[in-house]
This record gives sequence, structure tokens and C-alpha cells, in this order.
Amino acid sequence: MAAIASALLIFGGLRDSGPRSQQDRIDAITMRLACPTCQGESVYVSRASAAEAIRAEVARQVGSGLRTDDETIAYIEQRFGSQVLLLPRSSGIDSLVWALPIAALICGAAALGVAFRKWRTADDGAVSAEDSALVNAAMASKNVTDSNS
Repeated sequence: MAAIASALLIFGGLRDSGPRSQQDRIDAITMRLACPTCQGESVYVSRASAAEAIRAEVARQVGSGLRTDDETIAYIEQRFGSQVLLLPRSSGIDSLVWALPIAALICGAAALGVAFRKWRTADDGAVSAEDSALVNAAMASKNVTDSNS
């Protein structure tokens, strides 16, 4: 039963939803672009004049049918700069925005693991010969002072 459910979920996730309308493409593109004048809003949501200009340009690009969605986004990015992308690109310097914090987290966890293992094995509970000699000497000197009193 679990195998059938997993197979259906995988099939549903990988299945192509079919051809999209122009408006679906425009909506998908504008959801990936940030409004250049608004803080944290996509072009799809924003009603600022800059966002409306970008929506009109995206509609023109999609309507012409000459560019793919990614090419349209690259064109808008070229005109407005990389700050118009809601998600940074996954290549080049922009990929460091995602990779460096994850790498730092992994390295930090590994360093803590090594430190905890080292601390745990440093105190194995066995008494060294030097420690035994010191305790015996202290006990002997205490016994001598107690018997003299």
C-alpha cells in the first residue's frame, strides 16, 4: 500500500501539467521577480508603477513568443539589475549566498562533534600512577599529622 502511494505521489509530482496559457506564464514569471521600488514584494503582487512596467514588459515578451520564461527573466534582470530577482541564481557568485551558510553550519557541527569526542575520550576514568602516588603521599602525611596530634 505504501509503495503504491509513493509511486502515485512521485508520478503526480513529475507529471507535466500540459501547455500553459500566456497568462499562466506571465503570472509565473512575475512571481519570480521582485518589485524594484517595493520592499520584499513580487512584481505579481505589487501595484507600484515600476512593477506595472515590468508586468507590461513581461506580457509583451510572452506575447511575442520569441523567448522562454528564463530568457524573459534574464532580459528583465539585464534591464533592472540583479536586485529584481526574488531568488538568487544558482550559479556563480550568487550561489555562494546559499552555499556558504550551509557549509559553515556543517563545518561548525563537525568541529563540535570532534571537540565533544575529544573531551569524552580525554577523561577515561583511569587513575594514573602519578595521581596514585600523590594521593598516597597526601594520605601518608595526613596519617602522620593525625597520629602526632
